[in-house]
Amino acid sequence: MTAQTALQSSWTKRIEPWLLLAPMLIVLATVTAWPLARTAYLSFMHASLDAGDLPRFIGFGNYLALMKDGDWWHAVRNTALFATTSVILETLAGVGIALLIDSQIKGRGALRAVMLIPWAIPTVVSAQMWQWMLHDQYGVINALLIKLGFISHGIAWTAGTGTAMAAIIAVDVWQTTPFMVLLILAGLQIIPRDLYEAAKVDGAPGWARFFYITLPLLWPTLAVAILFRLLDAVRMFDLAYVLSSKSRETATISIYARQQLVDFQDVGYGSAVAMLVFLMISLVAAVYIQLTKIRLISE
Repeated sequence: MTAQTALQSSWTKRIEPWLLLAPMLIVLATVTAWPLARTAYLSFMHASLDAGDLPRFIGFGNYLALMKDGDWWHAVRNTALFATTSVILETLAGVGIALLIDSQIKGRGALRAVMLIPWAIPTVVSAQMWQWMLHDQYGVINALLIKLGFISHGIAWTAGTGTAMAAIIAVDVWQTTPFMVLLILAGLQIIPRDLYEAAKVDGAPGWARFFYITLPLLWPTLAVAILFRLLDAVRMFDLAYVLSSKSRETATISIYARQQLVDFQDVGYGSAVAMLVFLMISLVAAVYIQLTKIRLISE
């Protein structure tokens, strides 16, 4: 093979994947790039749907005002609290349940089917269902706790200052832990069983097999699962909005963006909020991928 032929073959191998991806990239650019560019443009404008004047360019005015907005920073703190707590709990529960299902226990097939029910329910339906269950007067949760003697009267779980965020996190953990279990279970099933057999022969206890075999080999799958859940948690909207509506104590950055765009009809300021939400999600993904060294594309 001549040098020219080898160079042409190498060039073909590089350009062919992009040609195959071209139709998808065109559609993605049509439905994503244009709205994103439009939002970025409006974020530098003073534009309001209820104002009679035309939009005017104000530069970084919206962003500077946003940096001084206490409600925005409160929403950022709520989002950070929700994302970190829910992802940690879902990861721990997901690993535990996946290990249980992966072991040779009776009824694990039925357990897999039952486990998928919370994840299969739409988020809005699930949130509305839990809202009734957590109701201070008619909720089954309060009725059960009163009957068991843990509380003396009904508690407004989704309205209380100290309980609303905890309730939202609990519902999110209940609903999305099955997603973590599925991904982690897939990672467990590709670990060679010979490694465990050899470890047993050498006399390694169960905890040693987990920390020195299971966890290192499971980490690539676990890292990707955490990334998916982290991105979903950072942009969470529907669960908090249904359970606690517009409460400041549980407002996330997505809820705050919706409030500015829809409730206040401030298109310019709301677009600036939406752009910051987009940049924050991108930053979280970039930092996480860099720290965990996830290889999204095989070389």
